[in-house]
Amino acid sequence: MEGETKKTLVGRISHYYNKAGVAVVQLSGGLRKGDRISIEGANTNFTQTVESMQIEHAPIEMAKAGQSIGLKVSGRVHEGDSVFRLE
Repeated sequence: MEGETKKTLVGRISHYYNKAGVAVVQLSGGLRKGDRISIEGANTNFTQTVESMQIEHAPIEMAKAGQSIGLKVSGRVHEGDSVFRLE
């Protein structure tokens, strides 16, 4: 168990803006700037650090379950992809 990364499902991608590189994430758990996340789906699998999140174009430091956020992503994602927080 030591050294293993714990993955917690925190949301799903509901939309992706290709030109902006921004995904809309419907959160089922909390997320904050600086968190390491993994985005996984049929054709998606990468990790990144949360560097930019917004709600209605206003930058935020943290978001909680039930919120829908804009998240800057470092790779292409697809609707329905899962977002996991890594610990």
